[in-house]
Amino acid sequence: MTTTAPVRAWHRPMRARRPDEEHRAATPLELFFDLCFVVAVAQAAAGLHHDVAAGHLEHALLSYLTVFFAIWWAWMNFTWFASAYDTDDDVFRLTTLVQITGALILAAGVPRAFTDADFATITYGYVVMRLATVLNWLRAAAGDPERRATAVTFAAGVAVVQLGWLLRLVLPDEGGLLVFLVLAVADLLVPVVAERRGRTTWHPHHIAERYQLFTLIVLGEVVLSTSLAIQGGVDAGNPELWSLAAAGAVIVFALWWLYFDRPSPLPPQSLRGALFWGYGHYLIFAAIAAVGGGLAVAVDHDLHAAHVSGLVAGYATAVPVAVYLLTLWALHLPSKRGLDRGLFPGAALLVLVAPWLAAPVDVVAGVLLVLVAVTLVRRHRTPTRTA
Repeated sequence: MTTTAPVRAWHRPMRARRPDEEHRAATPLELFFDLCFVVAVAQAAAGLHHDVAAGHLEHALLSYLTVFFAIWWAWMNFTWFASAYDTDDDVFRLTTLVQITGALILAAGVPRAFTDADFATITYGYVVMRLATVLNWLRAAAGDPERRATAVTFAAGVAVVQLGWLLRLVLPDEGGLLVFLVLAVADLLVPVVAERRGRTTWHPHHIAERYQLFTLIVLGEVVLSTSLAIQGGVDAGNPELWSLAAAGAVIVFALWWLYFDRPSPLPPQSLRGALFWGYGHYLIFAAIAAVGGGLAVAVDHDLHAAHVSGLVAGYATAVPVAVYLLTLWALHLPSKRGLDRGLFPGAALLVLVAPWLAAPVDVVAGVLLVLVAVTLVRRHRTPTRTA
């Protein structure tokens, strides 16, 4: 007697998944989705690097934060929706591929956003991703009557805000930043309003894993910058770049260690706590990717190819590292007592002082190395509680 594997469904009702589902893990489709976002993250980090190295600091900061917002927000919305409603049928796979297409369009528009302040291509890619999300929410409204009001609110809110993003392209350049901030806040408010009409059934362990995976993606950008530093040292015969490459390696190792040092930090169950945790990761992701751009600026400075001072080149790495430490402290360290209360902020302060010293990237690496060592010692000295 022979058996045949079940045929994948073309379409099945999009019902809410259980938040306590056992063995819930990232799917191959989610991993593929993350992989395609690597391109967009790499483009954003490269744009930041070139703008800072050229001395266009204000333009670099504004362009990077706005571009990374589009990347992060599209990824985040897919992640939380899939945690609650992933049916893994063919329709869901196709709509996800549409979102991936939008991510690639967005990535293609990043260079023009930095060089010409032209956000048209980025906007088109972003809208493609978000409109595919609208279709998914309409499917959820049809398949999950208990949370239909929530799903309809999501669908309507996302659709209206996308119309605003498209209209922004025809508005005069004056006030562009203000319009962006208004639309970004409107995008951020959609989940706040919708979830109050009925909580979606996202899976906390699944969400934590998805955030860990995206952390690894942005850490990959720092690895790339460190690798380029080593390559630059070989090609230029500049011994100083070998020290910079070693310091870059220590920084990326420390960033990884500090994020993954504790067992899977789960998002809080309350709506306010989950939103703070989920939204706060924007700073963690953006900061890590910016560290890669900062290390690239440091390489350019040592090769005399950057049009900025050593102080500015040092802060290109120090500022994102400090932001990372402070945000990680706020989101992942629930017990901040005694020394823990000031450990991470103190390290962030030392990092911000580093650019005023010789070899600032080396100093930043040293601070992070000490921070990792202190957290290790304190963790192993803490007695394990037994029932």
